[in-house]
Amino acid sequence: MSELHPVIAKVTERIVARSAKRRRAYLDLIERGREAGTNRDQLSCGNLAHGFAASGEDKPAIRTGQAMNIGIVTAYNDMLSAHQPYGRYPEQIKIAAREVGATAQVAGGVPAMCDGVTQGQSGMELSLFSRDTIALSTAVALSHAMFEGVALLGICDKIVPGLLMGALRFGHLPTILIPAGPMPSGLANKEKVRIRQLYAEGKVGRDELLESESASYHGAGTCTFYGTANSNQMMMEVMGLHMPCASFVNPGTKLRSELTRAATHRLTSIGWDGDDYRPLGHCVDEKAIVNAIIGLMATGGSTNHAIHLPAIARAAGISIDWTDFAEISDVVPLLARVYPNGSGDVNHFHAAGGMSFIIRELLDNGLLHRDILTVARGDLTDYGKEPVLEDEALQWRDVPASRDENMLRPVSNPFSADGGMRLLAGNLGRCVMKVSAVDPALWTIEAPAAVFHTQDDVLRAFKAGELERDVVVVVRFQGPKANGMPELHKLTPALGVLQDRGFKVALVTDGRMSGASGKVPAAIHLSPEALGGGAIAKLRDGDLVRVCAQQGVIEALVDAAEWDARDMPPAPPAPYDTGRELFALFRHHSDLAEQGASPLLAAMETEL
Repeated sequence: MSELHPVIAKVTERIVARSAKRRRAYLDLIERGREAGTNRDQLSCGNLAHGFAASGEDKPAIRTGQAMNIGIVTAYNDMLSAHQPYGRYPEQIKIAAREVGATAQVAGGVPAMCDGVTQGQSGMELSLFSRDTIALSTAVALSHAMFEGVALLGICDKIVPGLLMGALRFGHLPTILIPAGPMPSGLANKEKVRIRQLYAEGKVGRDELLESESASYHGAGTCTFYGTANSNQMMMEVMGLHMPCASFVNPGTKLRSELTRAATHRLTSIGWDGDDYRPLGHCVDEKAIVNAIIGLMATGGSTNHAIHLPAIARAAGISIDWTDFAEISDVVPLLARVYPNGSGDVNHFHAAGGMSFIIRELLDNGLLHRDILTVARGDLTDYGKEPVLEDEALQWRDVPASRDENMLRPVSNPFSADGGMRLLAGNLGRCVMKVSAVDPALWTIEAPAAVFHTQDDVLRAFKAGELERDVVVVVRFQGPKANGMPELHKLTPALGVLQDRGFKVALVTDGRMSGASGKVPAAIHLSPEALGGGAIAKLRDGDLVRVCAQQGVIEALVDAAEWDARDMPPAPPAPYDTGRELFALFRHHSDLAEQGASPLLAAMETEL
């Protein structure tokens, strides 16, 4: 067994020291929650009667309070393919709970918007703050004091972070996240990208594009590319919050059902009445958060988690920053190439050995914290095995080697020696760049800026031929304070076309890029944002901008005196349609992207 890598140990120790005061306050909070907080034995008879009035055959067990009652917080809707399978989960969980003498109730539902539907639309400006709305909804669900355990049903981009942020405020409760799995593979990713770029060039029409997209996203389950949703699932594995390696088993299978059943049974074993109490607030500690960062680097995961992980950590009293990400990235090798970083999707990744292989390799080489409190029976070692059915019974078995080294490789032969996420800093601020899918020859771009305030303006300029040159496309006033920090995913095909035509192209923005950002160098989450006084607001068309992932630099190459003398431009009008105006409170109070871009946590911490 290898000793923990010294850099990972150093970063962890730094996070522990930085977080000490707030972590202690958090642990005190959840201890109070267990002893005298939101518990059934604190309820009056009237309170309790309301809580079990409609519980049918479970009413006697809930009434007596002699067995665990599991609160199900669900993100089910049948528009979102990833969450459509959850429609049947509550009944499955109730049956599984009865098998071990427990009960379960749906505590509440949370919104689950689909970024795939809202990409490039005004609704995307609600997306980031839907995470904080989900956190609020989760807290409301669990505030009823009826539950001794929690089953969180959620998968996609903002949903898992939001569920965790809310559930961590009830961190005395044992909690397991239960996934639903990815849809089967559809149209090959390379072909999907080809059609998108042809459409961007005007060489195919809407009918051809819709046919391609429909063949890619074609059934129930998570989208199969390795974006934010599937990165969520990876993180839950390396943090030990799923049943071992449950993430990427397809919906509607016997194995999927048995994993859900096993999660329900396990919840009843880790409550505070037994000898294996595993509350969420202790499972999500500094080591688990570091493991999540390591997993992102080892698998080429979504850059969106440079925002979501700081928010999850803060909800547990833990403080991390992008320097932590960068230092871990420097020493963690890239072991997976999953689309958009490779040709295969998450189904191919899972078939090649998936998370079982990744976790075992990292543990065996001292690149993950083994000694974390997982929801399984042991430490993280249990997550280095894959689930199978043997004679209809759920078992876990070893994955001795990668079954496809085009998809998964050992630490001794990685795709690259580092994790491919870079911290860039300079006179424009701090930002991140995911380079795992970017040709190293394009890691440094120095070109004149073309400055825009919306992604639609970028596309108009592209169609008019105004970007047919080496260019740094700057899209500003896209931060959380300005418009909710939408993803700028629909720029990818156009910028990819310019790159394929031989131009040196980069994107610089205070907004977000999709977890599937792909081959174009994109300096994203630039902080401070334009509306918050960030230097990106000073840029003008034609300014020479240097974006360098090699040296970790982002800067405007403008004379210092001129730069200092420049005025800030007026901000665009506040968004006002599609419900965006309802989120004005969140926009006005959001904090920096590097801190998680959360108005809830920023306000909450003023009271600590």
